[in-house]
Amino acid sequence: MKILVIEDDQLTGPYIADGLREEGHVVDLVADGSQGLMEAAARKYDLLIVDRMLPGLDGTSIVRTLRGAKSPVPILILTSLDGVSDRIEGLNAGADDYLVKPFAFGELSARVAALGRRPPPSEEPVVLAAGDLEMNLLSRKVTRAGVEIDLLPREFALLECLLRRKGRVQTRTMLLEAVWDLSFDPQTNVVETHISRLRSKVDKPFQRDLIETVRGSGYRIAG
Repeated sequence: MKILVIEDDQLTGPYIADGLREEGHVVDLVADGSQGLMEAAARKYDLLIVDRMLPGLDGTSIVRTLRGAKSPVPILILTSLDGVSDRIEGLNAGADDYLVKPFAFGELSARVAALGRRPPPSEEPVVLAAGDLEMNLLSRKVTRAGVEIDLLPREFALLECLLRRKGRVQTRTMLLEAVWDLSFDPQTNVVETHISRLRSKVDKPFQRDLIETVRGSGYRIAG
């Protein structure tokens, strides 16, 4: 397997990497959490082994970010925190397994093998696109015709919802539920207001409009 180890301890990191290489795996070792997330986003790995306490970005945040971007890569968290609540937090963040330090390499190897035997989940895209508009779910970066567009969190979520269902009409109720977590219609113009703001950033500066109003139905983004 191709494995990324994100571990800042100068003894533990090389110990894991060397041991896995001896078993025939291809291993990259990174000592910083932010750099590790960038590597995980930029390259295709079969497994991540992530220390929980890291400089730059902690391991739990790395897991949450990857899962938020629908990354299916199996993740094993390493940590010296052995409380039940700590394990629950790591697993709830989206980790597949949790190993407490200190550990025997044999146990780590067995857990790596077990994760490697799992059938691969269906992969979801990291980048959503429509025409010359692109949204990177990992970096949270939106560009159109190569120009970066600065979106507020709700605007980003609204655009993501439209892009995930490109070409299909999204009703006002569907958008309220997906973006604002409202299962009822509060009779406000919040959707219309945010669509207008989104258009001013995504469509207005460019020659072609992508966000369409389907009269009497809702909104959709063109392909």
